[in-house]
Amino acid sequence: MTAASGLPPSAGDRRTPPALGFCFDRGFPAALVTEFARRLEADGAQQLWVIEDCFYTAGVSLAAAALAVTNRLKVGLGILPAVARNPAITAMEIATLCGLGPGRVLPGIGHGVQAWMRQMGARTPSPVTTLSEVITAVRRLLRGERVTMDGRHVHLDGVRLDRPPEPVPLVLAGVSGPKSLAMAGRVADGLVLAEGTGPLAVRAALARAGAAEGFHVAKFARLCVARDRASAYRAMAPYLAGLLNPPAPRLRLLPFYDDLVARYATRGVDGLATMPADWWNEIGPIGTLDDARAHLDALAAAGVSSIGLFPASDVATARAQLGDVAALLR
Repeated sequence: MTAASGLPPSAGDRRTPPALGFCFDRGFPAALVTEFARRLEADGAQQLWVIEDCFYTAGVSLAAAALAVTNRLKVGLGILPAVARNPAITAMEIATLCGLGPGRVLPGIGHGVQAWMRQMGARTPSPVTTLSEVITAVRRLLRGERVTMDGRHVHLDGVRLDRPPEPVPLVLAGVSGPKSLAMAGRVADGLVLAEGTGPLAVRAALARAGAAEGFHVAKFARLCVARDRASAYRAMAPYLAGLLNPPAPRLRLLPFYDDLVARYATRGVDGLATMPADWWNEIGPIGTLDDARAHLDALAAAGVSSIGLFPASDVATARAQLGDVAALLR
């Protein structure tokens, strides 16, 4: 155990460096995904993560478009709501994507935002059990098994994919709660962790999951690089304020959490913009290019396998941030 956190020591020094990529924001026009995919591959990035949130652009169709215009880029699905599709259809979609880009698909499946699931009449009374059944069924189908299940949510009768993918992709769980993390450690091949999850929170998630060797951790990280730290901090202070209204559970693992909440309560966004650099380094790759590199190195040491850099929500800024990805790759 580490003295500071009480968490298991990192296995990061025994792993290969994480794959670095970029996230395609849910609000971007769908047609831009091919432009972003081509540019990322040309710059040497390893991954593009497409974001599926209700009711924005759909992940599977975006992923298909990105795979069709690239040769090496791996495309992640972050993340498919477990109850939005029948698990047999989810497995069919993933297998089809694997046919377009063998070995280049990294699917994530999660609970989905429960308010959105209620809106579409798909909310399940037991999200953890449902996700466990869905991931189990999808993984078995992708391995080419004939699957019969009569679970609480999943009901399949002798279903088998006509063309199971080769190689079989990892299936990751996009979760954050303690029960869901423990479930993911039992039934999934890895995790997808949201932006704002720093190195300490990554270690805590791995401890909750009881992750075995080879467990793949994909991590989204909100990117903001500027020539001087103060400019980056001012730009990202409203984003951090959003994570504090109400406080995201992952922030509670920060060693300075109480001080952070107190600073925000008394000084608002201005207080966040002027908080210490080491605090920001736990939030994301925010500051100078060297600060961003330090954050990514810390994630690697915590055991992260894939990093999807999350851009600003406006397209012009996101295009410019593709240059920051290229600089980090260098």
